[in-house]
Amino acid sequence: NISGVAGTTWDGDGAIALITNDDASARSVLEDRDLSYRDIEIVSAGLEDRPGSLGAAARLLADRGVNIELIMPTGMQGNRITVAFGVDDPAGAREALGELAATGSQPI
Repeated sequence: NISGVAGTTWDGDGAIALITNDDASARSVLEDRDLSYRDIEIVSAGLEDRPGSLGAAARLLADRGVNIELIMPTGMQGNRITVAFGVDDPAGAREALGELAATGSQPI
């Protein structure tokens, strides 16, 4: 099942990002349809729902040299929003985000 989706278009092209609870089946469907895809590991972080919190988290990642390839909101509870960062260095992202990083990460 798909638990998160986002999409974008540019110059007649487009892309979607999917978070699933069954990555093997998702890959199989994409391959059966001859669709190109790539896996990007995500690290989730709980951010305060206030101006500047996303920018502060992005700055922590940038200062560590972690490239952000995807950002998706994945939930909200009270005054905290959970954001999935698709990154090139998941271990570095977890270290940079410290306590903001939710336990665990997953490939997408």
